[in-house]
Amino acid sequence: MPLFIPNRKGWTVVAYMMMLSLLGGGVPCAISANEMSKESVLPLGVANKAIQTALEACKRDGYRVGVSVVDRAGVLRAMGRADGAGPHTVDSSRKKAYTAVSLRRPTSELADLITKVPTLQALREINSEILILGGGLPIEIGGEVVGGIGVGGAPGAHLDDACAQEGLDAIGAAHKISTPK
Repeated sequence: MPLFIPNRKGWTVVAYMMMLSLLGGGVPCAISANEMSKESVLPLGVANKAIQTALEACKRDGYRVGVSVVDRAGVLRAMGRADGAGPHTVDSSRKKAYTAVSLRRPTSELADLITKVPTLQALREINSEILILGGGLPIEIGGEVVGGIGVGGAPGAHLDDACAQEGLDAIGAAHKISTPK
């Protein structure tokens, strides 16, 4: 950098540096690693274990379902569909998982809530990925929501919930439903 910038006014290095700092140039802004947020990631193997357990629980009871797990941002992490499960179970399970993680509540709880408080019906319109129908549970491990699980295809939302809960239990996630199968 020059010590003196010649022009008609004879700017000096001090004036030049002051101008650069006012304009945000010349002095790089760095963020330290300590300032970066730290987020837990749900490992793929753990997601697959939850899916497999939920699929087996539903199969044991005679239900052919789809099961999806999404990460904390609602992005699909893994998905499984039982032999003979309807094609709609793919989208319904993913959307239930997305809804559970994005609203941080079980989807059955949300369905009950919008029935009791009609003004909350607008929750259904947040975006096209929201599905407020039982079978979606947030995945909470160590007090942190790290994802969501959704089950679609059993003959009743409470049955989807029960299979999803078995998936959570298999990975040591916080219990989310109290309704027995």
